[in-house]
Amino acid sequence: MLLTLIAFVFMLGVLIFVHELGHYMMAKRIGIRVLTFSLGFGPKIVGFRRGDTEYCVSAIPLGGYVKMAGETLEDTLSGRPEEFLSRTKWERLQVLIMGPVMNIVLAVVLTAVVFTFGVEVPAFQDDPPVVGAVVAGSPAERAGIRPGDRFLTVARQAVSTWDNVFVQVGARPNQVLAITVLRDGQTLLLSAKSTSETKFNVGDIGVLPNVHPHVADVSPKSPAERAGFKRGDLVLSVDGETMVYQRQLVAAISKHPNTPITVAVLRDGQRIELRPTPGPKGKIGILTGDALKTIKPGPLGAIRLSVQKNYEFAGLIYQTVIGLLTRETPTSQLMGPVAIAQLSGQSAEAGWLPYLLLMASISLNLGLLNLLPIPVLDGGHIFIMAIEGLARRDFSMKVKEKMLLAGFVVLMMLMVTVIYNDLARISWVERLMFWR
Repeated sequence: MLLTLIAFVFMLGVLIFVHELGHYMMAKRIGIRVLTFSLGFGPKIVGFRRGDTEYCVSAIPLGGYVKMAGETLEDTLSGRPEEFLSRTKWERLQVLIMGPVMNIVLAVVLTAVVFTFGVEVPAFQDDPPVVGAVVAGSPAERAGIRPGDRFLTVARQAVSTWDNVFVQVGARPNQVLAITVLRDGQTLLLSAKSTSETKFNVGDIGVLPNVHPHVADVSPKSPAERAGFKRGDLVLSVDGETMVYQRQLVAAISKHPNTPITVAVLRDGQRIELRPTPGPKGKIGILTGDALKTIKPGPLGAIRLSVQKNYEFAGLIYQTVIGLLTRETPTSQLMGPVAIAQLSGQSAEAGWLPYLLLMASISLNLGLLNLLPIPVLDGGHIFIMAIEGLARRDFSMKVKEKMLLAGFVVLMMLMVTVIYNDLARISWVERLMFWR
């Protein structure tokens, strides 16, 4: 619990600091007087003043702000060039956009650092999406998808890797998906209704890539050793059920304590069937691992790969936003501060590289979502300035207040939604939600 809190507060502090630092540096560069640089909202806890600027940490850590001279029409305006509203629209745009830009830059830098040190990913992630197995009774089986089929499109979106397939399916739980596959040189149009998996409401249709867990070690005098298991064996199936992930294998074996099972393995290109009998706790004495590969380019390669991956993630983020507007993506997939705090703690326990990767992902989301044309957000202010520029006149204070109020209402609705989602993912809280 303590680690989760520390990891969350540190991550939030870094992301807010970088965002506000972008606004601060651009304002200073242009010559706008900065009155306050605050991490957090509400009552000030600690702070100091240097020059015209007060630097402080405030009580509520869910945000931060930079207060500039002459920032709103409510301020006492003198028309001096050091005031925000005295500057040209182009100069104000630079100040507003630098916060999100700094978050995007941070995401690229952190991802590049992780790639430089090396990161393990599923071996099939970037492979062509050729079906290795179809889960019995799954939507894919009912749709007629077969092993050997190659996915071409999912929900009208082209897919070239397994990662693409899982993203497109995962974003559309409980929906009928149009799926195009290539089979024996022919293109087939199929239809499958996805199911909802995990507490994050991720879509699934029950297709698996053609990879298998490997045996990393065999315990001496264990059921596995007596059955003939060896290091390096690839576990193909358990009692006829295809194994792709290590967690699948553990679950399949644990279901049969003190009962013989049939495990098919691949050894030196030959399929072999072994008959171990799991012990009372449903274990046979093997250490297994998923099929993984390590990505570790050089420094320049890490930067290029980071830019590429963040560009791809950015497309997925805006695709999600569009999906929310068209109702293709359910709002139940959105995460709030509680879920992000839990992920922060889990990634910190896994190591500093997974933690930095999560920070990069959230920083990219923060930067891009802040550019949305919603009043109150940086993108909303930019949007209002753009409309004023097209109209060749500034809106009145009353009009701007109404626009900002509308943006505030949208953000509050979003905040209520994500907090509700977070609470619904906590088992004891969900049991109190009698309407679910």
